[in-house]
Parts: sequence; C-alpha cells; structure tokens
Amino acid sequence: MRPALLLAVLPSLLVAQESVTTLKDQKALAVTIYNDNLALVKDSREVRLPKGESRLAFQEVSAQIRPETALLRNLTHPRDFWVAEQNFDFDLLTPQKLLEKYVGEKVTVVRSVPNESGAGAKEVREEATVLATNNGTVLQFADRIETSVPGRIIFPRVPGNLRARPTLVISLNSGADREQKLELSYLTGGLSWRADYVANLAPDEKTLDLSGWVTLTNQSGAAYPNATLQLVAGDVNRVQPRAERVYAFDGLAAKAAPAPPKMAEESLFEYHLYTLDRPTTLAVNQTKQVALLSASAVPVRKEYLLRGQSYYYSGSYGDLGDKQKVGVFVEFDNKEASRLGMPLPKGIIRVYKRDSEGRAQFVGEDNIDHTPKNELVRLKLGDAFDITARRKQTDYKSLGKQGKFGFVHESAFEIELKNAKKEPVTLTVLEPMPGDWEVLQSSHPCTKAAAGTGKFQVAVPAEGKTTLTYRVRVRW
Repeated sequence: MRPALLLAVLPSLLVAQESVTTLKDQKALAVTIYNDNLALVKDSREVRLPKGESRLAFQEVSAQIRPETALLRNLTHPRDFWVAEQNFDFDLLTPQKLLEKYVGEKVTVVRSVPNESGAGAKEVREEATVLATNNGTVLQFADRIETSVPGRIIFPRVPGNLRARPTLVISLNSGADREQKLELSYLTGGLSWRADYVANLAPDEKTLDLSGWVTLTNQSGAAYPNATLQLVAGDVNRVQPRAERVYAFDGLAAKAAPAPPKMAEESLFEYHLYTLDRPTTLAVNQTKQVALLSASAVPVRKEYLLRGQSYYYSGSYGDLGDKQKVGVFVEFDNKEASRLGMPLPKGIIRVYKRDSEGRAQFVGEDNIDHTPKNELVRLKLGDAFDITARRKQTDYKSLGKQGKFGFVHESAFEIELKNAKKEPVTLTVLEPMPGDWEVLQSSHPCTKAAAGTGKFQVAVPAEGKTTLTYRVRVRW
C-alpha cells in the first residue's frame, strides 16, 4: 500500500477501535422510578479507554432507553474528554436477523451426505449467496437456486450493527490511556411502580392496621443488579406521556407480622421522593414488592351514605324506583396523631376484616390519589346488604316564574330507611338540590353541606325503620 493511501486509512482505523463494557465493569447503579412508566438510570462503570478517539460499546442498557436523554460523564479524567456521537443499536442478534443482514452476501452452507462406500457420512461445503429471506430463505449456489436451507449456514462474521444485547455505541475522545470511571445516565420506559395498601379492620371497626407496599415492574429488557432504588411520587409533566400499566398486589398475611422498615421519604421540588434503605435487584420481566410503610391502630370512621339526584327537583316522578343502594364508606386522617402522617402515593387500598373464626376476609377496595400529610383518606368499600332505602315523591307543583327566576318548583319526598342489623345505625342522606333552594319542612334537621347539597342525619333503630320526609322549593 502506498504511504499516502496508508495515511488516509489510518485515522479511520483508529476511530474504529471499539472498547466494550458490560455489567462486570459496573461499580454503582442507581434507579429512580416515576409513576408513569418512566425511570432515570445512573450506571457507573470502570472502563479502560485509549487516549484519543475511540468507540465505546456500552452494553446491557435498557432496551427502552431514550437515546436522546443519554449523558456520559467521565468522573476520573474529565479533561479532554468529550462525546462526538452516540448510536443506540437495538437490532439484536438472532438467527433470522443474522440471515437478513447477509442478503446479497456470500455464506457457506454445510450439509452431510453419505460416503461413497455407504458407511457413515461426510460434510460437503458450498458457497452460496443469500438472495432473500422474506417468508423463507432463497440461496443462489454456483449451479442452482434453492428455496430452503439444505444444511447449516456458516457466517464469516457478525455485522457491526447487530448486537447480542441492547448497546449504546459512543464515539468519544479520552485525554488519557488508563482505567476511568464513567457514569451513563438516561431515561427509559419499561420500569414502573405503584403503591398498594392492605388495611385490616379491627373487630369493632373503630381502628385499622395499614401496610403499604411498593409494586415494581421491570419490562425494560435489562436487569438492574444491586441498585440503589428511589421512587418519585407526584404527577411529573411529560411531553407525550405513555399510558400507565397497573399491576395489583393481592397479598395478605394470615397473621400480623413484625413491622418492616419504612422507606425514607423527603420532599423533592413539588413531589415526594422515597428511598429504599438497601440495594435491590430488578430482574428482567419481574414484578416485586417492597415495604413502604406500616401503621397500627389508626382511628377510622364508618359512614352509611345515601345520595340522591338533582333531577328529582325539576319534575313530577312519583315512586322513584326500587330499593336504592346505601354506600358504605370508611375514612381516616393521615395525621401523626392518627399514627400516620406521611405522604401517601396514589394506589389501591384493600380492606380486610377477620370473621368469627379469625380468618381474614376481603370487604372492599378503593383508589386513593396522592395524599399529602394531614389530609383525609376516604374509601368506598361497597353497598350495605342490611340497610335499604326506598324513595317516593309525594307532591310536586310548578309555581311558574317569580321575579328574576325563570322556573320555580316545589316538591315533597318520603324516604323509607330500613335496618335489618341487630344494632342501630345512622345514615347520611345527601340531596343535590339545584339553583336557589330552600327546605320548607322536614322530619329531620337539614344542613347545607355545600352550595347545592342538603344533608340529613337519620338514626335507624336495630331491625327497624325510619321515614325521612321533607318539602323543598327550588328556583333558577
């Protein structure tokens, strides 16, 4: 080769030098997972880099990495270190992919044929060109074309853009020829978390024990061994957010277990950050739970609620149907005085109560949103079996226009509340009343729960009934 040609080729050969780093070089790993299928990965590795320009194949990154967010830092020798280009090679090595990359190229086909003596077999090698791989393989031999592989195929090499695992290939410049600590940080999809809570009601339903779990799911295509794990609770704004995957945790211990350590919590911007007190491993395609919090004897309040509809007050309806459902709610305060008092990430609270034999039975569940300290947690667990309501409109008249009001209606109602329990109960009846409303008469006191809502508290005796009657005038 002539000297001038050699000088022209030499720089490209130097740039083509490629160092490879895998998990065996990893020195530290930190993963911060957000609520909406997003995670920040910080992967620190010790790699020997040559001085000057080279390429680094950073293997075993997430298959769902967002390459535009990747940032490589040199923590050992940052002087004269820079990144010129980075490419994410996600075309992974498989027999089919390898064959596709060799379309138009020559391969060696090895097949076994019987020996001429009839004893045993021998290998025959032929060179062939791969013509196509669509819906089968087409090979061109020196004297024929075949549409199936008559043996095994030998490839001379693996193409440079075909990797055995997801790889970020980085063209960089290093200021020193030595072992250097590099930190690659990037955002990725495929990692998600949610909070799940298990609550055990006391026999008297006055308190509950609450356990919080974090359910982690790794579908990113990479493993994260011995990672420092942090979770961000809050609604972080993102451009083009992805739909959240929901994974529920249905576990319940048969007996009370020692309280697990809580995750450390701190404020972060307008969110809350939770840190696991020990490293953990997130394997590929794995869902795992880690303890979030534990609280005992949290005071709880139970409520029976019947809610009406605003359309009742704008026309004549008479009997308003069959028995109406009475909802069952429980609520508690997220306060230190109630043995809680920490930000609760959004999730599902599942409530259990033990039967007469001490077996835990599921009694309902509900979603909670992100709940800060000192806020109320309210759960609807279902509808009461033994408490029923029947509503009837006993009178209606339209009073026409009155002054600035275009419509004035007056209605009277009767709500029969029955209780089949062996103990008395108190029901809350909420009536959404439209416009400017006024209760003219009522068998039970009515308070204004909100601008458009009237509230009645009705006591119903054991195995008895109580009838609530009232007359209301609405104007709008």
